[in-house]
Amino acid sequence: MRAYQTLTVETAGRVAIVTFRRADQLNAMNRLMQGEITEAFEALSAEEGVGAIVVTGEGRGFMAGADIKEYAAQTGPEFDTFQAAGTRMYAAIENNRRPVIAAVNGFALGGGMELVLCCDIVIANQFAKLGLPEIKLGLIPGGGGTQRTVAKLGRNRANLLLMTGAIVPASEFVHAGLVNEIVDVDRLMPRALELAGMIAAEPAAAIEGLKALTAHAMSGDLADGLAMERDILGDLYRGEIGQQRVKEFADRSAVKKAGP
Repeated sequence: MRAYQTLTVETAGRVAIVTFRRADQLNAMNRLMQGEITEAFEALSAEEGVGAIVVTGEGRGFMAGADIKEYAAQTGPEFDTFQAAGTRMYAAIENNRRPVIAAVNGFALGGGMELVLCCDIVIANQFAKLGLPEIKLGLIPGGGGTQRTVAKLGRNRANLLLMTGAIVPASEFVHAGLVNEIVDVDRLMPRALELAGMIAAEPAAAIEGLKALTAHAMSGDLADGLAMERDILGDLYRGEIGQQRVKEFADRSAVKKAGP
């Protein structure tokens, strides 16, 4: 993994840790950062030694959206190019072969919240806040915020968030299901790494299959999803790991029944 200017990628066993490193800008995303995020996540998706990814931000912000100074200086064609590149970046996270856990350590606004929406599990500290405030600029989200927010929160909750531009404590998203847990500041990374380690320890093919299935369930046809589920389960059952673990479980059960 090469060195980046706006983020770092570290590994701890089978867990990769991506940390945004523009703390003086609350990790606001410029074009360089956008490209480096895409490159890093595409590389991690192909890395067989990685079983899960944790993404977080340095300092007080997870990611405070796009870098508005750079945004304001873009021409129309440059703006369109930036948005198209953003589509690829979010897809590199959402469609990553590895589960992605967001450790939200502060503000996740605009593109930052859109990035959170692409993650598979979300852990936040008690000071984290999320929002899509683009309406305050007379704009709308351009990185999938209008679509993924509805899918994950429901249309009415999404409308309230999008149309008011409200910045909301992460704790308010727990009941809605977007945020899995709220933890103390000093527990954020340990908890995210604990979960990532648990997931990375399981068979990669099964985890990859589960991620594909739950993604399909968000918007796909139920009958297609059930067929897809059967196919993946059949492949796993016939695979070496599935056969080994099923046999081990059956053998343990037989020993217990034969015991005193």
